[in-house]
Amino acid sequence: MSNNNKDIHYLWTETIDDFSVYLKLERSLSVNSIHAYIRDVKKLRDYIIGTFALPPVEVEHTHLAGFLAALPSEIIGKRSQARILSGIKAFYKYLLIEDYVQIDPTKLIEAPKLGFYLPDILTVKEINAMTAAVDVSRSDGHRDRAMLETLYGCGLRVSELVSLRITDLFFNDGFIRITGKGNKQRLTPINRHAVDEINRYISVRATQKINAKCTDILFLNCRGGGLSRVWVFKMVKRLAEKTGITKSISPHTFRHSFATHLIENGANLRAIQDMLGHESILTTEIYTHVNRKHWQNAILQTHPRKK
Repeated sequence: MSNNNKDIHYLWTETIDDFSVYLKLERSLSVNSIHAYIRDVKKLRDYIIGTFALPPVEVEHTHLAGFLAALPSEIIGKRSQARILSGIKAFYKYLLIEDYVQIDPTKLIEAPKLGFYLPDILTVKEINAMTAAVDVSRSDGHRDRAMLETLYGCGLRVSELVSLRITDLFFNDGFIRITGKGNKQRLTPINRHAVDEINRYISVRATQKINAKCTDILFLNCRGGGLSRVWVFKMVKRLAEKTGITKSISPHTFRHSFATHLIENGANLRAIQDMLGHESILTTEIYTHVNRKHWQNAILQTHPRKK
């Protein structure tokens, strides 16, 4: 690497490090979100240094267009491309705020057009089959069943599930407290079925040895420590296979199913937005596809002009 390239690489590294601090302190993003943003900006860095040998402040619209065009479409789909562009836009918005650049080179870059994405959902029958498939004679059986009921009953992200604390449970009031993206907290109703499963698990949990750092963490592994998101993913996959479900599902499928079933039963879209912790109502509206005709008829039947 030439001395010039070393200097340019240093400028990118320094700027990306500052951007990371900005995401943490100013944007209050989660560790996972910050890692995703930084990973995508580093893709741009490698391309720009290797192709043009430019520092971040000298990157222009045409350079970014070349970077996006160079992404291997057979490996990186349109959604991933859109996510990468989102990270780069955030990076240059930061540089603009800090006066490193006077013009945002991403301003004229359009995200790839995405087709309508319809997530797989589980029927109530399939969810019941998965929870019934949990072997509660095992020491971890009540935990697994309680986790499934909490995922579905409260529409949690898997990261929210594994970080749930005993002090977040307000069963007398019918709520649990969730710490979501950006450490934002929300209260979500919890149904009696999920409460009963959690209470059964807590009775079992009280008999195990618990890591001193995890005394308040609700769901624990067999060694008394916290569970990983990957572990929950594998547990869900295992139970799906056991019950003969062939859909492509993950812990997030329970969140999709939660929202979809609420829409089907006439729940208010704003209330669902609050329960899911969506910043924008547009994110929540994806679930209205499931019962659009019913939704349309309900509006027409209740409109004042109907009278």
